[in-house]
Amino acid sequence: MAAAAMAPRDRADQRQAEDIDCQECDSVPGIAIPVASVFRRETLDVTTLLSQNCAIGGCGGGGSDDVAIVIAGAGIGGLTAALSLHQAGFRDIAVYERAAALGPLGVGINLLPHAVRELTELGLGERVERLGVAPGTLAYYNRHGQQIWSEPRGLAAGYRWPQLSVHRGRFQMELLTVVRERLGAGVVRTGHRLVGVRNGVARFETAAGEVSVEGDLIIGADGIHSALRRHHQPGEGAPVWNGLTLWRGTARAPGFLDGRTMIMAGDGERKFVAYPIGPDLINVVAERRGPGFAGTNADWNQAVDPAPVIALFQEWRFPWLDVPALLGATDEILEYPMVDRDPIDRWTHQNTTLLGDAAHPMYPNGSNGASQAILDARTLAFHLATAPTVRQALDAYEADRRPATTALVLSNRRHGPEHVMVLAHERAPAGFEHIHDVIPPDELTEIATGYKKAAGFLPAALNERASLTPTAFSGILP
Repeated sequence: MAAAAMAPRDRADQRQAEDIDCQECDSVPGIAIPVASVFRRETLDVTTLLSQNCAIGGCGGGGSDDVAIVIAGAGIGGLTAALSLHQAGFRDIAVYERAAALGPLGVGINLLPHAVRELTELGLGERVERLGVAPGTLAYYNRHGQQIWSEPRGLAAGYRWPQLSVHRGRFQMELLTVVRERLGAGVVRTGHRLVGVRNGVARFETAAGEVSVEGDLIIGADGIHSALRRHHQPGEGAPVWNGLTLWRGTARAPGFLDGRTMIMAGDGERKFVAYPIGPDLINVVAERRGPGFAGTNADWNQAVDPAPVIALFQEWRFPWLDVPALLGATDEILEYPMVDRDPIDRWTHQNTTLLGDAAHPMYPNGSNGASQAILDARTLAFHLATAPTVRQALDAYEADRRPATTALVLSNRRHGPEHVMVLAHERAPAGFEHIHDVIPPDELTEIATGYKKAAGFLPAALNERASLTPTAFSGILP
């Protein structure tokens, strides 16, 4: 696998790109590099690709190999977009990735039922389920270990699809493998850093110089530091830091509670999250508000000494979980600033659009970053396959996704469903006899239900929603 051959510099580059489920692109607009001639990608074997597409239920009635699609970024959003576009009948797809090599880096993430539905309809359900654990319960606690709220998750909550807790890097590598299986080994091209877009031509910096790629559609899936977003929002500046620092890692340790519960404990100042992502493998997240970053020069994914982090949670020893011991069992602690960006009023410019963290980077409250990128990819492919023109497809995609993700970004700034922990601390900082003496049950239910509605995964609505897998191709005109 590519990860085994990664040089230290390659690994550092990809680590820098791992901010919030994205591949970062740090290009500087206006850089002067000799321009190579424009080229078209090689034509893949159409018969093979169409056969693969039909085998997973995505065979349309027409052909779209005349629409050239360029995707910048081989993170979760970019790779899912490639698979979704292929399933919809598109042939001329290429993915360009900044990192020189891709490897299974990162820590745990959650794929919520609305994302798992999309992966299942891409024919990946069983493959992804094998990567991790399907949690049956989500529970919130205060910093004293007292339960505030608990709810079933996934199949136990009435969804037709599970929630899956997986290692981000392993999941990305599985998507990469499937992209190469279905679209061809040369579809993903590493070592290409997007530096500009103009008149349907994307410019990439490579070790051999600059190359230019012509596309009828250019998709920016290049993360929170998206070069395509910066091209159209040149004055936006750095991501917005909210004063919270996160430390993430994975620990080899026995399970806690029933072995299938995701827990969140704490409040708006300190928080601890833990959930299983494999046999005796626990993903941990610690969080603290306070000095740590200037908000502009944060060293993303920096490995740090775990001792000061453990000290912050030294008293957090609950009957059902020893938090400092679990932090001490991690292989490595990585430090992140909690950042997002202000929502923008436009993702699409001419034949370019944004997807995932490039479009709507959000705080990880609610565990929704990767899931929303997957929904973006599927929605974009659906509209491209069913609209008469690229522009109409992009308008429909943005109308579906931008208002929804804007609301989610703003909800996550208010702690999302984790707001119950903030309320419990504000109303009973020393603890409580019974949570309903502090927060009425209707208020707890409303917070949980309201977030599911905003994020698009209320059980009945998700189960009954029409599929985003196109059943016919309408013959898009570039």
